[in-house]
Amino acid sequence: MVRTRLLLLFLLASMVCQAQTILKMPVSLQRQTGTVGEFLDELNKLPGITISYSTEVVDLQRRVQLSGQEKTVEDYLRSILKQQALRFVEQNGKVFLVPETPVKKKYTVRGYITDSKSDERLIGASIYIPSKKAGTTSNTYGFFSITLEQDSLEILTTYAGYFPKATPLNLQGDVELNIAMERNVVTNEMVVVNAEGKKNTHNRTLTGKTDVSSSLIKSSPALMGEADVLKTLQLLPGIQAGNEGSNGMNVRGGSADQNLILLDGVPVYNASHAFGLFSIFNADAVNNIEVLKSGFPASYGGRLSSVIDVHMKEGDKYKLHGEGGIGLVFSKFTLEGPLKRGRSSFLLSARRTYADLFIRPIMKLSKSGTDVIPFFGDISAKANFPVGEKNRFYLSAYLGQDKLHVKEDYSDSKYRAGFSWGNITAMTRWNHVFNKKTFSNFTFTYSRFRFNTVQTDEQVGPNPAYGYKSDQRYVSGINDWSLKGDIDYLPSPDHFVKAGFALILHKYHPGLTYHFEKDSANVVNSQLGNQSLYSSEYDVYVEDDIRLSSKMKANIGVRFSAFALKGKSFPTLQPRLNWLYKLTGKWSLKASYGKMNQFIHLLTNSTVGLPTDLWVPVTPTIPPQVSHQFSGGASYTYDRSLEFSVEAYYKTLKNVIDYGERSGFNNTTYSWEEVLEIGKGRTYGIECFAQKKKGKFTGLASYTLSRSWRQFDEINDGKIFPFKYDRRHEIKIAAIWRRSDKFELAANWFFSTGNAISLPASYYFDPFTRQYVDIYDGRNNSRMPDYHRLDVSLRFIKQKRKYLRTWVVSLYNAYNRFNPFFRYKTYEHPDNKIVFRDFSAFPFLPSISYQFKF
Repeated sequence: MVRTRLLLLFLLASMVCQAQTILKMPVSLQRQTGTVGEFLDELNKLPGITISYSTEVVDLQRRVQLSGQEKTVEDYLRSILKQQALRFVEQNGKVFLVPETPVKKKYTVRGYITDSKSDERLIGASIYIPSKKAGTTSNTYGFFSITLEQDSLEILTTYAGYFPKATPLNLQGDVELNIAMERNVVTNEMVVVNAEGKKNTHNRTLTGKTDVSSSLIKSSPALMGEADVLKTLQLLPGIQAGNEGSNGMNVRGGSADQNLILLDGVPVYNASHAFGLFSIFNADAVNNIEVLKSGFPASYGGRLSSVIDVHMKEGDKYKLHGEGGIGLVFSKFTLEGPLKRGRSSFLLSARRTYADLFIRPIMKLSKSGTDVIPFFGDISAKANFPVGEKNRFYLSAYLGQDKLHVKEDYSDSKYRAGFSWGNITAMTRWNHVFNKKTFSNFTFTYSRFRFNTVQTDEQVGPNPAYGYKSDQRYVSGINDWSLKGDIDYLPSPDHFVKAGFALILHKYHPGLTYHFEKDSANVVNSQLGNQSLYSSEYDVYVEDDIRLSSKMKANIGVRFSAFALKGKSFPTLQPRLNWLYKLTGKWSLKASYGKMNQFIHLLTNSTVGLPTDLWVPVTPTIPPQVSHQFSGGASYTYDRSLEFSVEAYYKTLKNVIDYGERSGFNNTTYSWEEVLEIGKGRTYGIECFAQKKKGKFTGLASYTLSRSWRQFDEINDGKIFPFKYDRRHEIKIAAIWRRSDKFELAANWFFSTGNAISLPASYYFDPFTRQYVDIYDGRNNSRMPDYHRLDVSLRFIKQKRKYLRTWVVSLYNAYNRFNPFFRYKTYEHPDNKIVFRDFSAFPFLPSISYQFKF
């Protein structure tokens, strides 16, 4: 036994001496500068020296400068590795480079951020770990994932309108953590928030992105007292209303068709009811709205100007409840609740006007023989249910319809005329969690927009043989079927990778006219216009939201799209870049570049004044629209309550379209391709924005200075001219004062430069045609008067025993500003002058509505 111990001690002493001999071995290297890896390679090439290390521990790319005083292996190692927290362990004739502190294992925390009462998933909530100075955000479906070193830590979760929540966690393995947040019903908080759910704009990577919740929509004054989604978005800088009272939007100098409007991921081609007075979105059924004006990530495509992504509520998984309202124009009702308590839920929402119920009896009492049928309504439905622990399925649908029909019945004749339009959308979605770092979403969608007109005239005499009947109908529309896949991959807190694909089949009805005519001698039954067109679209994208340093982030991506029609394809590559640099805790700089392509055009004849939208595809003669947008700006946040930002942009447009000289509604002499002109444009401007988000008094204000131009070879003699919605100045102010839980006062004020219009400079009388001929000196050579308006609303809230009651009193155009709806001309012959007169459609309009929630 004694001999054995002596032998072990001798061997151990030999090993120690040998290791010490390596470190104390005198060496000399020729190079004085280089990388750590180069120096270690040279040392390992010397006889009797072996240095072992892991590339995960040693930074081999770091460049070092030797002092020239090194004499031994240990001297060289200390100089080479002086900036790295490493120590030397000598054993078995080798020198091992190991960390001064043991490397901790890494584990992943994943789960969902939800509302504590309804289990509604919260989009864009902020998840932050103060001790690690790391964080992430929940995705569009409330899912988050973050990988951290094992430790005892605290997870801080924040979301606008909710109390912050701190969750302690002893991270010793992978954890599935679902965080339920409690809504803040006491403190009023402005719910125009930035992307990523954070409380200040200087933390977001994407420029030009804003999230809007349903709370702001319901608080804002609106026409006829009805909360409206799209009119609320018009409060944001860079988003302009198309016309007085209209939901049409023009974003940063673009046209209305350049806005991608999504309802639960499904494209909507006409987002208005009642000639644009109301949007198709019921605010009671809306959970969140994402608005993008620039800095488009690669996951979005297909339009040039903006993306408006409307997310419906999922429904309460624990309790059945509803809300609704009775207004002067229509009534609405929303019901939500569990299908299986705590597991699945549903939402059902409907709106209907009752104008037809009042107008028709009045017309009948007048005994005029005329019957007018105005109507609009919609219904939305959504359901979700889990399958296992990693899968959840969603089903949603929307059906909306507008009609205006006139009937005249007399003893010897009958007359019918009218038009209708509407949308149908449907969606099936599958969410699947592949593993702790990968989340996927697969969606199948259907969308349809249809516009119809009808005019029937029937003459009935005493002799049926001499009767006459005429029937004319016009139909246009578009149908879409699509399959989409999206994958979110979160390998570390510094990366948020997204990738996906989309396959879309379009079917266009670019305008069909049906004509039937019958009299005693002849029968005519014909169909005129263009036949249906089919096209396909293919998209693939990848992007990474990456943290480059503690102060710098970037979103880098690329999207490949291809459009195929009649055997011809239009491929395009669209790079995207967003950059963020935080100067301090309050100041940040941001910039972005994006290329966008659009393979679809909207033809609108503005002289008709109806939604005669003709959605048509690109063709060999009508190329895709292309835009390049650059934007940059700065933002400042004070005390997480006050925010200020300024952003400048410059956008070029190529292959935009406009009607030429032979344009016209239901034109059957020429095809739609023959009546279009192709041109280019550019828009640029600067937007200043401020908002106060907390306290009894909240609000926002913005100022926009911008220009928007168009140029066509065959229009305006090829000279550049201002776009119809070019507005030099625009000011918007919105304020909400919540004195208590029982009373709320809100006001909005708008000011903008008038729209550009074409007006004749003079005229002459043609004796041959005996008509007045106008003489123009240029396209859009004049301006409408400046536009400004004040809207006010008061909300009186009272909690009853079983429900919450709210009376809403609204004043639209409170100081009765006569903003022109359109301008028409008259001729003054003695002075040979043209006199222009304005028509105002919306004077001071008071309204009242009753709302309830249980």
